[in-house]
Amino acid sequence: MALKSKKLGRPPNRELQARRRTEILDAALRLFAEHGYDAADTKTLSDTLGVGKGTIYRYFSSKRDLFLATLNRAMDRLDEQIDQAMSLAADPLDRFLTALVAYLRFFDENPAVVELLLQERALFKGAQRPTYFQRKEANAARHHQMLEDLIAADRLRQVPVERIGEVLGNVIYGTMFTNYFAGRKKPFESQVEDILDIVFHGILSPSERRKRQK
Repeated sequence: MALKSKKLGRPPNRELQARRRTEILDAALRLFAEHGYDAADTKTLSDTLGVGKGTIYRYFSSKRDLFLATLNRAMDRLDEQIDQAMSLAADPLDRFLTALVAYLRFFDENPAVVELLLQERALFKGAQRPTYFQRKEANAARHHQMLEDLIAADRLRQVPVERIGEVLGNVIYGTMFTNYFAGRKKPFESQVEDILDIVFHGILSPSERRKRQK
């Protein structure tokens, strides 16, 4: 006896799904930044997008899932902006400096992302590694390789790349938050020049450095 073939439903439109997901995340970023996690309501989000509330939960299982996905997409955009900026510089050291400028510019142009970083720390403290540091650790290998290449080319002195990355990472991270809370007072390029002047050249005079190296 021949089996009856099942009528297949319409295959999912992957492009439409990806576009809808992006629209939800963009709107969620604004919602969480403006109202905070606790006050942000998925009904408000669905009304803003002109979709049913169930549509949100077809893409994200919970408000927490939505929040973390929103933050992860923001980190994807940060990586893309940095990579794009670096691709325009031919010199390895210039690529490194360009990356720092692109980093500061991204957060200055996207203050809502800074808000979500702060909220995540307050909401999920101790429950998981913050998204920012997860991404930083994921990118560490390629950043360290860039520093190792500069050391090998005798353009940076022989210092463990982990140490360089940690110091510069902490300084640029702090600068990002200072810009957000106190307002940016200088162009990004000038901020990076100041950072690198102090980090690369230090504040000690040549004679004092020589004394301390003995």
